[in-house]
Amino acid sequence: MNLDEFRDHCLHLPGFSEDLPFGPEVLAFRVGGKIFALMDVDLFESVNLKCDPERAIELREQYAGITPGYHMNKQHWNTVRTDGSVPHKLFLELADHSHALVLASLPKKVRESLQ
Repeated sequence: MNLDEFRDHCLHLPGFSEDLPFGPEVLAFRVGGKIFALMDVDLFESVNLKCDPERAIELREQYAGITPGYHMNKQHWNTVRTDGSVPHKLFLELADHSHALVLASLPKKVRESLQ
């Protein structure tokens, strides 16, 4: 997985936007102004993705490449490595899951305007 491939996948998600809120090296993918993915632009070794807390624990137990979110709320965020230790299909599905969780947390009016 590389950054361009990951970005191309996320570009198609409703309400997608991106910015560099913490400086030129940290890229954030957003929906409705809220972050659903956070990564290092230069290295792209991992991505922080929001996750259902119960599922987050299961994934961490099952995959060595999924750990509690680095510099994030460990209950709601996972850091997912891009080194192939997480299957490609699952990696993209986790990005979709993160996007869906953040989208669902937005006010109804905002959600409707994005879909």
